[in-house]
Amino acid sequence: MGGDERGATAQGATDPEGASRIALTAAATELLRLLRDQHGPLMFHQSGGCCDGSAPMCYPAGEFRTGSSDVLLARLAVEGVPEPVGFWMSADQFARWRHTHLTVDVVPGRGSGFSLEAPEGVRFLIRSRLFTDEERARLGD
Repeated sequence: MGGDERGATAQGATDPEGASRIALTAAATELLRLLRDQHGPLMFHQSGGCCDGSAPMCYPAGEFRTGSSDVLLARLAVEGVPEPVGFWMSADQFARWRHTHLTVDVVPGRGSGFSLEAPEGVRFLIRSRLFTDEERARLGD
């Protein structure tokens, strides 16, 4: 599983020049289409806690209650999914990761039992890289 970044654009996560904070691999896009068909509209939350809390968790949209301690990084437009998939992160985690580009990928294995992909025998995983100087400038960081 895993692979190149494609299949989604990040609404609200890009600047006018096209810099983005988050992307999806083709495998993540495919899994999101499957999960959308099974569960309806979706959302992600990344808490930054220990163990599985450091992995992005996928829920039915609105099932995980977000608040002032969370940051909406993107509304991902996923090919084949009729509505955007919100990607939320705890504000504390965002403070540490604000200088990184995140890519949501899928790997074999079981993650948390609370995330929708768990019964599929796979789990979502974040891959990250530091923004380039040009990306940081475009994002205003």
